[in-house]
Amino acid sequence: MSTTRAYRGGELVEEDFPLDGLSDRVADEGTVVWVDIDHHDDAALRQVGGELGLHELALEDAAQRHQRPKVDLYRTHQFLAVYGVSMADDGTLSTHEVSVFVTARALVTVHDGFDMTRVARRCANSVLTGDRVGVLLHALLDDIVDGHLQATTTLDERIEDLEGVIFEDNPDVRRLQREAVRLRRSLSHLRRVVLPMRDIMTGLTRVHDLVDAELEPYFSDIRDHVAHATEWTESLRDHVTALRETQLTIQGNRLNLVMKKVTGWAAIIAVPTAITGFYGQNVPYPGTGEPWGFWMSSGVIVVLGVGLYLMFKRKDWL
Repeated sequence: MSTTRAYRGGELVEEDFPLDGLSDRVADEGTVVWVDIDHHDDAALRQVGGELGLHELALEDAAQRHQRPKVDLYRTHQFLAVYGVSMADDGTLSTHEVSVFVTARALVTVHDGFDMTRVARRCANSVLTGDRVGVLLHALLDDIVDGHLQATTTLDERIEDLEGVIFEDNPDVRRLQREAVRLRRSLSHLRRVVLPMRDIMTGLTRVHDLVDAELEPYFSDIRDHVAHATEWTESLRDHVTALRETQLTIQGNRLNLVMKKVTGWAAIIAVPTAITGFYGQNVPYPGTGEPWGFWMSSGVIVVLGVGLYLMFKRKDWL
């Protein structure tokens, strides 16, 4: 249920050691510890909290879950609530909450299914060295923010694909509406986890001894990616709104075209209906009982019908 790692000199020296005695390892000046806990393991969370002296309010937030993205600064440590994201093949966005405790010599993560193996690989391949918890925190935040950018890219591509469907001659309207609603929902969830990251990164810069001169350019790069993801999601939000408005406009134009055609044909059909109806009355009319009366009425029907058709065609009604 929990994974423990100890680093010395930037290298992994011990793994999967028991939580008992965690405070002794942290007390070693040259050791940095990373404890990864599944959110179902409340006992491990309480034990780590006791070993490292974590604040009870922060422990309560980590145990309750579904916190808003934030950073809380305590006297001996910091608490972060952030969210990793992943995209399914159908465009559905999944979020994974990650609670992070940052102390002087330990990083504690509590999550509900977030893939920490990627973060471990980043730590192993990182160019950063030294016995600093900031190196571990950078690997974690960098992976999370990269996931935000990847999800934003995927949503952008799906929105572009949807644009092509809108302008098809016979689009699947039901599929189009369903896909648009799914993208709007996913984008809304993504915005809720991306927008607060800017304040979180700003709050971390106020923590003394966490981000030193060597780490500052790397954390600045994460802040730049956060700003990019924020601006991109805002742009996609406007894009989806414009997409929906375009769809409604196209539907309205097509409806108007259909109505014009129906009105034109109705006008053409009304002419022979009126003439034949008039000649069907039981009253005398020009040509009553004579062959030329039949041919005259038929000629009037043809001439007026063709004339109306040509007029509507010229006006682009048919």
